[in-house]
Amino acid sequence: MFDGFWKNISRYASYFITTLLGVLLNAYAPLIPLFKRPVTLIPILGLFLGALVFLTLTLRAMLGLSTI
Repeated sequence: MFDGFWKNISRYASYFITTLLGVLLNAYAPLIPLFKRPVTLIPILGLFLGALVFLTLTLRAMLGLSTI
């Protein structure tokens, strides 16, 4: 009944990792040419940093953690 159970479970893990990497690569591939010019690099990095700060502060407020 459990023949190859762990082998099958490891296949699901590798499938998840490869699918996640594929999604990330396809999401960021259009942005790579924008990183080559400093005029677009700085605003894009600012957007990423702002989104990260916003997400961090929102999660801290939602979870009731102490503020910075």
